[in-house]
Formats: sequence, structure tokens, C-alpha cells
Amino acid sequence: MRYVSTRGAPGAARFAEILLEGLAPDGGLYVPVSYPTIDRATLESWRALSYAGLAFEIVSRFVDDIPAADLRMLLAQTYTAEAFGDARVVPVERIEGDLWLQHLSNGPTLAFKDVAMQLLGRLFEYELARRDATLNVLGATSGDTGSAAEHALKGKRGIAVFMLSPHGRMSPFQQAQMYSLLDANIHNLAIEGVFDDCQDIVKAVSGDLEFKRAHRIGTVNSINWARLLAQVVYYVSAWLQATKPVPANAPLPEVSFAVPSGNFGNVCAGHVARMMGVPIRRLVVATNENDVLDEFFRTGTYRVRAGHETHATSSPSMDISKASNFERFVFDLVGRDPVRLCALFADGVGRAGCFTLHDDELARVPRFGFVSGRSTHADRISTIRALAQRTGRLIDPHTADGWKVALEHAEPDVPMIVLETALPAKFADAIVEATGHAPPRPPAFEGLESRPRRCTVLPADVQAVRRYLATHAT
Repeated sequence: MRYVSTRGAPGAARFAEILLEGLAPDGGLYVPVSYPTIDRATLESWRALSYAGLAFEIVSRFVDDIPAADLRMLLAQTYTAEAFGDARVVPVERIEGDLWLQHLSNGPTLAFKDVAMQLLGRLFEYELARRDATLNVLGATSGDTGSAAEHALKGKRGIAVFMLSPHGRMSPFQQAQMYSLLDANIHNLAIEGVFDDCQDIVKAVSGDLEFKRAHRIGTVNSINWARLLAQVVYYVSAWLQATKPVPANAPLPEVSFAVPSGNFGNVCAGHVARMMGVPIRRLVVATNENDVLDEFFRTGTYRVRAGHETHATSSPSMDISKASNFERFVFDLVGRDPVRLCALFADGVGRAGCFTLHDDELARVPRFGFVSGRSTHADRISTIRALAQRTGRLIDPHTADGWKVALEHAEPDVPMIVLETALPAKFADAIVEATGHAPPRPPAFEGLESRPRRCTVLPADVQAVRRYLATHAT
């Protein structure tokens, strides 16, 4: 398997190269030259596999430069009942009618990011050991990526983590979860701006090839293909859990997914699964008041918002107005034409421009199964309250975004699987507002907000971050 840049840089790279590199040299995102396909017999044969076994079957189709025995070992070490609280790792539960919930948030940091990040940490450590090399991981977080990455990489040999977050824009739990990590290889940088400022800085630093190579910079955001690849697995797992075998002459059953979306990485993994042949009917993109993606899927116009237009909401991990992974989908939408892709994303390396699709391009969108919707704070609170009253099931405000929009697109007899984003404990204020009661908190997180913290506040300035990296890089 080889990988190319969405922006057309010459040549192709192998998996281990893009694992450590992250962003392509031309500022584009790496994608496989083609998506491997899964036939009916193969898909049905996976029903008996463990999650780690399923992950091997999928990931190995994209990775041919890690020995199979080593890859199988890494996956088996990652996806355990001990780490995720269930032998199924990402269990799917029918909640009411045709609506299902995929539990993705039982990992170490109580958010879906753990499912991919725990594997990414092991892959980094493995590949760096093979090369006898070191890596300085630069990332941006709107809430959950940071803590998931830091917990996966803390104490890892040869790795330092530099995580940018928007100063004061995460929940108290999220801030404490990150800033209370005092490991020597963890550096939390609170940027005086919004998440998009953090993400722009990461892309600017990654786009400076001389600086990137001199300081061995890599990324853990979903611009890193390995992150997205790990997420493809749980879409396949969800289909296997929510469907039953059918006779060979009957069509395979379809399912739909509702995905709370900010940076488009999670739902882009669903797009990859669908392109591989998993019977996914709809991919429902659910946004909050920062509705750049909803506007695109309704109108064909992608209109990036400035920082002052990006709302601080009760689902803060989705307070994003420049969806990095969106470029991967647009690349497929325009027929994998890098010239057209660059014409759309035209305002500089690594930055998403504002554009409107041609009519023929907009007409192709339904072929990929995407629909969308949005929610407000009032919608999220009423969704949390109503679901708790009807079913006793408590969900966090991001999952509530997905649930509200899922109800708008649900179809009879088609399982609609809402992807859980985080456990409610991470967003206590919204849960108290919705139900009048604080959410339960796992014992390991009691007193989290009162623990000692270490964090450096910096302006939203690329040079300030460069200077910090140059001084503290491993």
C-alpha cells in the first residue's frame, strides 16, 4: 500500500513514513492510492473475530511495511478488556426503536479518541525503536484529543508531546485532565485564541519542512492517517454487531451512522469504511452552532469562519470552523484531482479556503451517503433530558448533538448508530442543567480538578510556538 498527498506532491510513501511525518510536504493530507475493498464473504467471516483480530484484518490491508506478527501483537496489546472495560472494546447497544449507541468512551480518558490514540502511541514507540530515533509530537486539541494523546504517550521513550489547546475554552474536567499531567515529556501550551488558531499553528509548523525535519516534528491529530485508519475499525465492528447473517441470495443489511462532527476525522473514517464496501446507507454529520459542515452538505458552499465567529458552546470539542480532514473527502468528491483540490483550498498551504462546488460536483455528494444537521444548546439540553427520562441512558452534550440529528434522519428498519463522543462526567455543567443531577464519575477521576497543574500560556503566534519547541524538543 502506498500513500499520496491530496495536493499532488510527486511520489508515494509507505505507511511507516507517513506515520511519523503526519502532514505531507506540500501541506496536503496523505490518503491511500486506492481503498482496498472487502467482499461479502470476507465481511461475513469477520463475525467471529475479536476486536483486535478484526483490527488486524482491516489495518493490515493498509500497512505492508510492519511485519504481520508485529502488527498483530501491537493490536492485541492495545485492544483489551482491561483497557476498554469490555471484551468487545466498542460495544453497540440498541437504545430505542431503530436508534443504537456505540460505546466508544470507556478508555483511559473517557473519550472516543482513546480508541485510536492508544494504538497510535504503540505504533510510534515501535517505529521509533526500529529506527533508533526520537520524535516531537505537535498537536492541537479542542478538548479530548489532547488528553487521549498525552495519556497514550506519557513516559514513552524517545517521544515528547507539545499539545496546543484554546485557553479557557475547554470544560473544567478536560482542562484538569490535560494540565494535571506532570510527566517530563508532556508540554501543555494554552493558546490565546480558538481551536482553529491552534490547528493553524500546527499546520504552519508542519509545513515548514526545514524546521520540521530539524526538530523531528510529528503529529497526533487526525491529519495523521494512522489515527483515522484506527477509527475505520469501529465502523466495521458496529455493522457486525448491529446486523445478523442473511442468506447468500439476500442483500446485506445496511446501517447508518450519526457522528458528532467538528474536524471531520471521525466521520471521514466512516467514509473510508463505506468506500471499502461496508454496507453503510447514510453518514449523518451532526454539528453544533459552529455549522460549517452542515452548511456545506446543505448548500455546497464551504465557508470558513474567523475566530470571532466561532462560538463557545456546551459541546466544546466541536467548536471548530476549519475541518482539517474535510480535505480528504473533497479529494474523493472531485475525482481525486489534486489540481481541482488545490483550486478549492487555495489560500495557502495547510489552510482551508472558502469555496462553492460546481453543480456537477454538488450532485455527486449524495453518492457518498452524506447528510447533515445541527443542534443548539437548547436542543442538546432537551435531548439529554428526554433520553434520560425515557430510557435512563445519560449521554454527554456532543453525543446529544448526534442523537438529535440522528432522529431527523432515521429510517424504518435501518439501524441508526450514534457514535458516542465522551462520558457525561466530562461535561458536568450541561448534565446538571439537563437533569438536575451531577453525572457519575469513575473513582479514578475524583478530585481531578484540584490536582497540581503545569501549563504554559502563549499568544496565538507561530513564532512563539516555534521558539518553545526549539527550546524544549527532545
